[in-house]
Amino acid sequence: EVASVGGFVKQYSIVVDPSRLKAQGITIGEISDAVKSSNMDVGGRTIELSEFEFMVRGRGYLKGVADIENIVLKTDRGVPLRLGDVARVEISPDERRGIAELNGEGEVASGIVLQRFGANALTVIENAKEKIAEISGSLPEGAEIIPVYDRSK
Repeated sequence: EVASVGGFVKQYSIVVDPSRLKAQGITIGEISDAVKSSNMDVGGRTIELSEFEFMVRGRGYLKGVADIENIVLKTDRGVPLRLGDVARVEISPDERRGIAELNGEGEVASGIVLQRFGANALTVIENAKEKIAEISGSLPEGAEIIPVYDRSK
């Protein structure tokens, strides 16, 4: 069993173009309000058909970059101004607030291999080493697994 700590969390980032915002008369607050109001569930009522009654619910959760880019900020004579017209939407890492560092070289994600009660310590360590060797080739570029403390040595 491995207990992990740290790592990267992804988030959507909206990178606005200040000159486009100014040209369109849009504020950051209006963008924030539009994103919030476009990303919520709304309740409905019921529809009655014959002897059946159906609940109505509006699901408005954003699912990806395209959904965010297509949020309508305002309309001018029926023509929508979408968020993608004044900003770029990207998937980026969340702001780092790390709790672990290795040799002063920046933040790390860490994992601790746990030995279950009654298990043989050397077997657990050897199994962990085999698994690390197995997954090392599939890690993202620049990521590596570095044992910090090895009880078998």
